[in-house]
Amino acid sequence: LSISAQIRMAAWDLSVTVEELGPQAPPLKISVTSDLHIGGVILKVVEKSQIQRDWSDHALWWEQKQQWLLKPSWTLDKCGIHADARLCLTSQHKPLRLRLPSGITFRLRACFSSPVFRSVTGICKLLNIRHPEELSLLWPVEEKKRKKEKDVEEELYDITRAPLPSSSIPKLANGMPAFFAEAAETEAVYKMLAVSQPAPAPETIAKLYRTTNITEKAHINSRWLDSSRSLLQQGVRENDKLILRFKYYTFHDIAPQADAVRVTQLYEQARWAVLLEETECTEEEMMVFAALQVSLSNTTSSTQSLTVSTQETMTAPELHDYLKIFRPKRLTLKGYKQYWFTFKETTISYFKSKEESCKEPIQQMSLKGCEVAPDVSVAGQKFCIRLLIPGPEGMNEVYLRCEHEQQYSRWMAACRLASKGKTLADSSFSSEVQSIQSFLAMQKTTPSTNTAQTDESINTHSLVSPRYQKKYKPKQLTPRILEAYQNVAQLSLTDAIQRFLQIWQALPDFGLAYVVVRFKGCRKDEVLGIANNRLIRIDLSVGDVVKTWRYNTMRQWNVNWDIKQVAIEFDGNVNIAFSCVTADCKIVHEYIGGYIFMSTRGREQSNTLNEELFHKLTGGHEAL
Repeated sequence: LSISAQIRMAAWDLSVTVEELGPQAPPLKISVTSDLHIGGVILKVVEKSQIQRDWSDHALWWEQKQQWLLKPSWTLDKCGIHADARLCLTSQHKPLRLRLPSGITFRLRACFSSPVFRSVTGICKLLNIRHPEELSLLWPVEEKKRKKEKDVEEELYDITRAPLPSSSIPKLANGMPAFFAEAAETEAVYKMLAVSQPAPAPETIAKLYRTTNITEKAHINSRWLDSSRSLLQQGVRENDKLILRFKYYTFHDIAPQADAVRVTQLYEQARWAVLLEETECTEEEMMVFAALQVSLSNTTSSTQSLTVSTQETMTAPELHDYLKIFRPKRLTLKGYKQYWFTFKETTISYFKSKEESCKEPIQQMSLKGCEVAPDVSVAGQKFCIRLLIPGPEGMNEVYLRCEHEQQYSRWMAACRLASKGKTLADSSFSSEVQSIQSFLAMQKTTPSTNTAQTDESINTHSLVSPRYQKKYKPKQLTPRILEAYQNVAQLSLTDAIQRFLQIWQALPDFGLAYVVVRFKGCRKDEVLGIANNRLIRIDLSVGDVVKTWRYNTMRQWNVNWDIKQVAIEFDGNVNIAFSCVTADCKIVHEYIGGYIFMSTRGREQSNTLNEELFHKLTGGHEAL
């Protein structure tokens, strides 16, 4: 035998810690030869541990090298493992505390052994979020521990029992992944994912970490995890807390029916970006954002979510009540007159009395295509609905007068839906009622000095960022928000969210990720803004844009990892180079490569993600 073969045949001891034996247990020593493969090592360790369990999710972690040994057919020799190696047999999926854009924290199992890109894909599959490539994980801001608040433990929703996501498309039941549909409590948890949360208290907004300048905004981007390395390689431990956020602001193929969770979480991220002033907006825009939040508020208490149940009830529900009607066009001096009204499908009929409702109605009015407007004074207890109904001779004006708020909310909601050709059976009916009630509640908020606000009233300071909380008293804000609300009151839940996202995406600094950099040959720090289609050079002292470079004119970019410098070449012999001050240059490299990857998605016909291309564009010198 040759000497190398003799060495390979010689047996030696390898120490392997087994997580399952507990933290205090000493490592197990097993006798191995250098040509034993990794799968064989695991087999020996499992036998020696004498624990009966499913070991299929376990793998070896090499402590000193901080790397996983995931190729079971590789030999110890090929991996470069000698007797001094400290190995640990540990599960690849471990619990993680994950804060979503909505601020809710879940405890779930995530993959600690595959690249973060794939771990995020698994998390998104579990939560039913399509296009996981748009999201990533980042470390939370170090919270300064206040003595008083040490005991306040945030609420955790534990879904670690969920089966590990497989490569197949998740099975859906009632519009949600099968796991969530299993029990009432998991279904409630899914609703929290798919329904926007109620407006936060102003104190909550005030307590949250807020960036006050562009440098602080730049520091946020230093906390992104590296997409091409695993969680364990980046120092993430079991039960650590991470944040899941949309990182790349190019939202591909949004379909409200299939994207309940994705759209809701995107709205929540947008709302917090506005409330915490991460994205700058004008006063007018802030009032519209506030009005849209009112329109969306209270939907959590209604059982509605964007996940519209496909089972429409076979018989549509009806409304009937005594209401008063007034028709200004009729040449009569009489005011409102009371009749018995019924609302079926999209048609209102009225009769002399309830008893006569089995006979022919006095009149029937189809509300399809009509205009509906509120004529309300909460203080004056006037709850009227103004209808403009298209007829052969033009528009007929009709006023319906309701007795009280509850009646008005139901009938107004029904009229609004009917004007769009929808019936009372439509899934948005209850959220429409809620939205009208919150509108009335806002009118009720009397600016009395000390009285606590009633439950149903809306705290206007919850709807605007701290800057406007300081600038205006609630009684000044209420009429302005109400005025903006009149223009959006007609919107359905889905439309209101879409409108919020459209206005957010149109803001000048929407989706900009900032990094403080030092350009080659310059003496002072500047800011690089990274958007989905361009890079922006910003003067740090005045905040002005100095120069813009578009990705579609980029010829190549590369990183000199030794001196940590990014160099980019654009058309027309334009070359730039910079080193990064606030974030690792890997993060900038990943942002640019990631956006270029996002722009290739439309061209790929299949639904499968080209993960290899993503790593090629973002992975740097140690890409997979």
